[in-house]
Amino acid sequence: QVQLVESGGGLVQAGGSLRLSCAASVSTFSRYATGWFRQVPGKDREFVATISSGNGASTYYADSVRGRFTISRDNAKNTVSLQMNSLKPEDTAVYSCAAKFGSISWSVTAYDYWGQGTQVTVSS
Repeated sequence: QVQLVESGGGLVQAGGSLRLSCAASVSTFSRYATGWFRQVPGKDREFVATISSGNGASTYYADSVRGRFTISRDNAKNTVSLQMNSLKPEDTAVYSCAAKFGSISWSVTAYDYWGQGTQVTVSS
């Protein structure tokens, strides 16, 4: 069983930056592809970014965040991070990380393990 804990959310003005972190409870976290998703009340969970297992050579981003967000992993610390720059009010959401064996995926249903989420609020 993999437990994931997110941190780094908060309130920021438009144009600002935040760095989210996802910490895993297992030392084998490098074996898992990991993704970030976000959700606002009344809407479905939305894919944000994903990174492959191992050295994280493969990444993929939603069109809405490509060029502004960067996903990375530190296997020595069993963490995956999401650097968010040039934030917009429409980025406001609860951000959750998720993990799965195998290849990266942008599908919510492909992931087996989920964190509780961290709130990101971008003011205009």
